[in-house]
This record gives sequence, C-alpha cells and structure tokens, in this order.
Amino acid sequence: MKQAIIIRNDLKMGRGKIAAQASHASLSAYEKTPLATKNKWKIEGQKKIVLKTNTEKELIDLLKTAQMKNIKCAMIKDAGHTQVEPGTITALGIGPDEDRKIDEIVGNLKLL
Repeated sequence: MKQAIIIRNDLKMGRGKIAAQASHASLSAYEKTPLATKNKWKIEGQKKIVLKTNTEKELIDLLKTAQMKNIKCAMIKDAGHTQVEPGTITALGIGPDEDRKIDEIVGNLKLL
C-alpha cells in the first residue's frame, strides 16, 4: 500500500509552498479513501512517494487515469494568497491503494 503525491515542478514554488501543497494533496486524497483501505495503509506504515511533473496537462492526465482505475485522488488548486495565482493547479494526491495500482499510473515519473 502506498500513496503518490505529485507536484507541478514548472511552477517553481518554494520549498515551504511545496510542502504545504503536498500535505494538502496527501490529506485530501486520504479523506476520500474507503475506511478499510485507510486502515490497511496505516498498519503498513503509511508509505508515500513524492514525485514531480512539469505541466498542468500531465497532472490532469494522471488524475483522469487514476479516476478510470477507480483509485481515489485529489487535485489541489491553490487559493492564491502567496506564490501562485488563485485557482492554479499545484498538486495531485493518488491513493493510498495497492502498490502495483499506483505504480501503473506514476511509475514513469521522477522523484521530486
């Protein structure tokens, strides 16, 4: 079991902003996940991977793929109070779910 958090690298957000957006993505995707899956993920240590993509389109394509595979996910749009414009898509949380299912979606991405 693991969760994937994908950050838009093209926005050149600061480290603190990236950490906040990753946290939003992780928690938002987790909240949508069925209880049994949440519990299994917790017991197994809450494994997460943080990856990067370089365009909004890539992030949207990953979202669509996860949705087609019935994996819970959450797209994060920033409020625009600091480094990016309001409504900017900054991050995506996928899962938690089975490792192989997550890997099918994000296996070609690089670590942040």
